[in-house]
Amino acid sequence: MVVIRLSRGGSKNRPYYNVVVADSRNRRDGRFIERVGFYNPLATEGTESLRIAMDRVSHWHDKGAQMSDTVARLVKKAGAAAKA
Repeated sequence: MVVIRLSRGGSKNRPYYNVVVADSRNRRDGRFIERVGFYNPLATEGTESLRIAMDRVSHWHDKGAQMSDTVARLVKKAGAAAKA
């Protein structure tokens, strides 16, 4: 099954996440099919903390990819920010 989930990067106590499309059998930070965005929870004021390619997420979702709970929340947040 194909999933859209977060892949952790960054250093200790400074997380940085890539939003990736991956096979569910692969490890969290392992091989992925496509990188569709990023999320930086520790972004400072004035820097971009979230960017998601909504067209690619909808493309993969239409093909049957399942979003993790966290990614679904971030996609909803990114969609609301795009409309505003």
